[in-house]
Parts: sequence; C-alpha cells; structure tokens
Amino acid sequence: MRKLAPIFVLAAWLIPTASALAGDNGEGLLGETDDKIVTFFSLGVVIFFAVFVALASWLQAVLDRRKLERKAVELRKRVGW
Repeated sequence: MRKLAPIFVLAAWLIPTASALAGDNGEGLLGETDDKIVTFFSLGVVIFFAVFVALASWLQAVLDRRKLERKAVELRKRVGW
C-alpha cells in the first residue's frame, strides 16, 4: 500500500487541473484541432517509434558485439591460444 500512496496523491492532485485546462472550449495550444493537426501528430508518433526501434536495435547489436569480443578474449586467456 505504501507503494501506491504516491500514485493516489498524484492522481488526486491532477484531477482538479483537468477542468482548469479545459476552459478554452477545447482549443489546444495550436488553436482549433482539425484533421491536419491530428494527421501530422500521428505521423510524427509513428516515425518516432520506427526510428527509436531502429536505433535501439543498432545499439543492442553494437553492445552484443562488444560483449562477444570480451568473452572471446577471456576464453583465449584461459585456453592459452
């Protein structure tokens, strides 16, 4: 229960702010939201995750290669080749 207490406090603190932020008749920071804004935002989200997955995969491959090289060096030290 102690782990959930901060989450409940944060939720109770954020609930009143929702009505305060909705006071502009639903207009956001960029004005009225139309199909163009939603489309470009969604496209940005899709591109972000595609680039993120590609970069994370590349980083994992580089780190795996380093790990395997380090293991090979340790094995050569033990075997004596």
